[in-house]
Amino acid sequence: MNHLNLLTISILGLTLAAPLHSTSAEVAKVSDAAPITTSQSPQAIDQASQDSWKNVPTQTIAADGVNYAYRELGKSNGGTPVVFLVHLAAVMDNWDPRIVEGFAAKHHVVIFDNRGIGASGGIPSNSIEQMADDAISFIRAKGFTQVDLFGFSLGGMIAQEIVLKQPQLVRKMVLAGTGPAGGAGISSVAGVTFYDMLRGFFTGQDAKQFLFFTRTPGGIEAGKAFLERLKERSENRDKEITVSAFLAQLKALRAWGSKQSVDLSVVKQPVLVVNGDDDRMVPTPNSHDLARRLPNSELIIYPDAGHGGVFQFYADFLPRALAFLKQ
Repeated sequence: MNHLNLLTISILGLTLAAPLHSTSAEVAKVSDAAPITTSQSPQAIDQASQDSWKNVPTQTIAADGVNYAYRELGKSNGGTPVVFLVHLAAVMDNWDPRIVEGFAAKHHVVIFDNRGIGASGGIPSNSIEQMADDAISFIRAKGFTQVDLFGFSLGGMIAQEIVLKQPQLVRKMVLAGTGPAGGAGISSVAGVTFYDMLRGFFTGQDAKQFLFFTRTPGGIEAGKAFLERLKERSENRDKEITVSAFLAQLKALRAWGSKQSVDLSVVKQPVLVVNGDDDRMVPTPNSHDLARRLPNSELIIYPDAGHGGVFQFYADFLPRALAFLKQ
């Protein structure tokens, strides 16, 4: 990153922050567990929920002097809330509507921007540990005594820190496209990210087409479908992440990737670990490593899929994630 001047960083940061989408992902079958039956849409999921990601209002709540922006769906479902923790350079609008609405059909779902990100106030945190503290502050401010966590990529790292800091706060976790502290290749995420941002910039494509999906025909089509879905909320969208916040997150990732390995055997909560078989951002071996080190874990690895495997295979992932949370 040292060879990039401020103007280039700004262009790249804005490129990555842009919304992403696609049209119709073909959902495959296969995992490390039992064979999967393919389906084109999660028919078992009640999409007739009273909540829609297109129009759910953005609210704010104060915690420790910070105003956090958040959205809440499926509140009438009751039960343990599922708190979503998003990826690098993302705001609330970077969540796949199929994933959000699929969870909210059965669960109380809460999605928020961490401190200094999107519409939330405050100065962005530059360590994963501080991001976890901020998330805990938000969860406490909402009055939740126990939550389930769905952490994707950077969000999965934050989730790990939350459960280590406050184990009694967490019932179950879903960790997608992520890895442990000190995991292979995590400290190099910045280099991979900038490279693919440049690829996107010079080809006129969204960077996530390269970062999240394989370059096979199936991966390319799934990426296009995902990026189209992200456009479904066309009004009252979140603020994009700022370049300074993006750089703070990259600093946090470098430090966390260089951190000494921690003892994950102390995490007794059930954990569902999910990834694609060809994740370039947080290399797939990290998912296998997480599943081995977490004593109460299940592992799903999707074929011909990258970092965004849960978005590519949402029709398979949703019923499996819901079954996991219901157990």
